Amino acid sequence: MPEPQRKIFVLDTSVILHDFNALQNFQEHDVAIPITVLEELDQFKKGNSVLNLQAREFIRQLDKLSNHNMLHEWIPLDGPAHGKFRVLTDENGGVDASEIFGARKADHRILNATLSLARSAPDKRVILVSKDINLRLKARALNLPAEDYDTVKIKDLSHLPKGKAEVEIADGGAIDRLYQDEWLPVEAAFPGQPERPAANHYYILRSGSKSALAFYNPATDRLERVVKPLAYGISPRNAEQTFALHAVLNPDVLLVTLTGTAGTGKTLLALAGAMEQRRHFRQIYLARPIVPLSNRDIGFLPGDIQSKINPYMQPLWDNLGIIKNQFDEKEREYRKVDEMVETEKLHIVPLAYIRGRSLSNVIFIVDEAQNLTPHEVKTIITRAGERTKIILTGDIFQIDTPYLDASSNGLSYLIDRVRGNPLYAHVHLEKGERSALANLASSML
Repeated sequence: MPEPQRKIFVLDTSVILHDFNALQNFQEHDVAIPITVLEELDQFKKGNSVLNLQAREFIRQLDKLSNHNMLHEWIPLDGPAHGKFRVLTDENGGVDASEIFGARKADHRILNATLSLARSAPDKRVILVSKDINLRLKARALNLPAEDYDTVKIKDLSHLPKGKAEVEIADGGAIDRLYQDEWLPVEAAFPGQPERPAANHYYILRSGSKSALAFYNPATDRLERVVKPLAYGISPRNAEQTFALHAVLNPDVLLVTLTGTAGTGKTLLALAGAMEQRRHFRQIYLARPIVPLSNRDIGFLPGDIQSKINPYMQPLWDNLGIIKNQFDEKEREYRKVDEMVETEKLHIVPLAYIRGRSLSNVIFIVDEAQNLTPHEVKTIITRAGERTKIILTGDIFQIDTPYLDASSNGLSYLIDRVRGNPLYAHVHLEKGERSALANLASSML
């Protein structure tokens, strides 16, 4: 049987900025980067964003290989199952991408370097790997194989858990017992099922005209009734909102993800639940990643730092205003909201400014988390100290960040990887509650 053809994967800058460990993820195959990628990474190495961190970490990896001449020879990567690595300097591939596409730019130099490698190594399959769809399209136009970097990509979104299910129970008396005792043995709802339900999974139990809300508590190994909670004046409007608020308020659950389209109440429920628990935590952080228009940094905006970030934080302030307006101006709860903001008990900040802050004994809400990479989500959660609860909200199908999609963003990755953990709960909200007009637009436009 002939040996499979060896491959050389050429990585562009977007792959490195997405995952600085990318060199280690191509098994026995060789990996190369064009010299243009190093030049672009040099522009990213200074700063406090996650992109800057990715660039610096990758450069440190190259520094460990620098005792070899990576510009002229293939260098073995660490580990017996890995291939070799080098930096490509030759951009004479017989076809000039800059002439074909009418511009002298970094992407076209990357294409030229890849074409040159393919011509010099005819016995190997050379594949360009990029998170940039346009660059992949240009590569294919030049008959150059191109792939997305999908090491942390979810293969099938249809299997992503929703955190809730509707179950028909044959035993009508089980619903009555749930209301009477506040719990049911798992076997009462799932007779003959050998596997236990996923930890903190929510259920709408029905038997004829009777129904009840419940969740599987992994600590007690039973189904427990979910009572409609009230959090700082905010009351859930449907079953899935009840589940979401229950997860936020559950002291045994330290990591919560809430997904759904605009208007389903994700951020409002997370914030109301956090404020309801304010006495149990030192501080409430409410943050969201800044995704500037046209990918321009907020430094381009006029004014001081607060003036720069306010346009991005306005949706969070809007939700805070909704909670505050549940009360009369003379009521203590109304004044308490302003007091919490003034004393920074409740702190609304861009995600980048959380760096260096302590995450011990806090509730940390990350809004629009679908705009984070898997590495960014891991960085946030690994900073959690004692008695810290983290809530991430977002719509995995509404991506504003280049090079991310529904399958590769950090929120989808998190939901897929930590499902079933006793410390984790997830609820996908589907019913819009913003207004009848908003629901009309979501369903018909």
